[in-house]
Amino acid sequence: MDLVGAPDTKVVVTLDHTARDGSPKVLQECTLPLTGKRVIDRIITDMGVFDIDKKNTCGGGMTLVEIAPGITVDDVRAATGAQFDTVAEPIPLMDDE
Repeated sequence: MDLVGAPDTKVVVTLDHTARDGSPKVLQECTLPLTGKRVIDRIITDMGVFDIDKKNTCGGGMTLVEIAPGITVDDVRAATGAQFDTVAEPIPLMDDE
């Protein structure tokens, strides 16, 4: 997958949160060759939605802004290979659409 962000564009990545073997796909650092650094604005998975602070304005990193119904923050933390913050409780639920 090639991701290169042009100025003033938003890059949204959608993926399954974990691989078939249960290993996390959302990682602290990419393990594949990059075509662009710090271009992702949002990650949407089957477990939640993360906003990415790619400009490092709030200390960098990811923030969980929505969570899937039936999933807890602890579930997301256990399935994620990166640290993340959360919005204030209660975290909004993802839409079914």
